[in-house]
Amino acid sequence: MGECRLNHSTEDVLGKLAEQTPYLPAQLGERLRSMLEKPQSQERLNELFHLLKKYDLASAEERSAREAKMAELVEAAG
Repeated sequence: MGECRLNHSTEDVLGKLAEQTPYLPAQLGERLRSMLEKPQSQERLNELFHLLKKYDLASAEERSAREAKMAELVEAAG
């Protein structure tokens, strides 16, 4: 994924999550929503936004890699 200089708000990330929820494993989507109910660092918001971006168009292999990274973000957020 390319470097993006935009900072994405919690609302941006929630919007992207809503778009991609039909394509995500249900439990992961729920965990991400719960994580976003608490304040997150700008770095974490940006990373999550880009993991979600065009998730629906990614190959199965790419989706799996993104899912693992999203799960790591959830774990790191506590």
